[in-house]
Amino acid sequence: MNTQTLEKWLSPKGLLWASVVVACITIALKTLAWHLTDSVGLLSDAMESLVNLASAIFGLMMVTVAAMPADEEHPYGHHKAEYFSSGFEGILIVVAALGIVWAAGHRLLDPQPLEQVGIGLALSVASSALNGLLAWVMFRAAKTHRSIALEADARHLVTDVWTSAGVVVGIALVSYSGWLWLDAVVAIGVALNILKEGWHLIWSASQGLMDEAVEPEVLVQINTVLHDLSMAHEEVGADHTHIVRFDHLITRKAGQRRFVDLHMHMPAEWTLGRAAMFRASVEQSLMKAVPGLRATIQMLPNDVEAHFDDPKDSA
Repeated sequence: MNTQTLEKWLSPKGLLWASVVVACITIALKTLAWHLTDSVGLLSDAMESLVNLASAIFGLMMVTVAAMPADEEHPYGHHKAEYFSSGFEGILIVVAALGIVWAAGHRLLDPQPLEQVGIGLALSVASSALNGLLAWVMFRAAKTHRSIALEADARHLVTDVWTSAGVVVGIALVSYSGWLWLDAVVAIGVALNILKEGWHLIWSASQGLMDEAVEPEVLVQINTVLHDLSMAHEEVGADHTHIVRFDHLITRKAGQRRFVDLHMHMPAEWTLGRAAMFRASVEQSLMKAVPGLRATIQMLPNDVEAHFDDPKDSA
């Protein structure tokens, strides 16, 4: 496999296709395990894998939309589409958790003996190994591509792994202790665990759609670049006045993109050409420090201030 092919498979779209395939395999394995054992815990595990499949398909659709170039109706691009994937996945997780609680509640009132436990557990462990491996790869790729859709799917897969681990331990305890009600209790515990993860994904998606500021470490990188550029143009004098300074810095993130708006103050005697060249160098420095960043810089003379906190704006 050459480098180009490997990069294609490790792209957000390639990994989400892999997630669809793995979800189909794990659904088959877990459904077979449930059929053999008649365990409501394994049924809950299979239900969560079904949610994985739906989430991966929707995530694939949204990543495809997010990669579309800007157009007249969407001049800033389609990057926020990934947040819909994360929110949708969170909602599906919550629905799956409620379904698991419903099924486990019935089994808690009417416990049933388990059958062929060994084979069922082996199938569950095999499916968890597939999910765990894919989640590890997706987490690394999500960090590289700054993709919230990949991160959401990876988080869901990790939740699935923990779900399977809890189910395996619970069924093993049922097999050794004979406490049939423990199968339903484990399933309810699994549901509560994935309910927390679903809420986390919904909250993260809502923050992204509301133009959440960039991460603290990214903001530090931006401020460091601006500080270094300002110090490089410090005028030697009694007051050590900076002939170039930056203020009114505002950031936001949208999927893989990061945006920053700021004011750049410079001497009034600078020519427009010199000011434009310096602004271009600032933009290049920022984009080099923060890949995927888009900077909008307003140029102003040093003796001019622009304020956006007019009380009328908040009325």
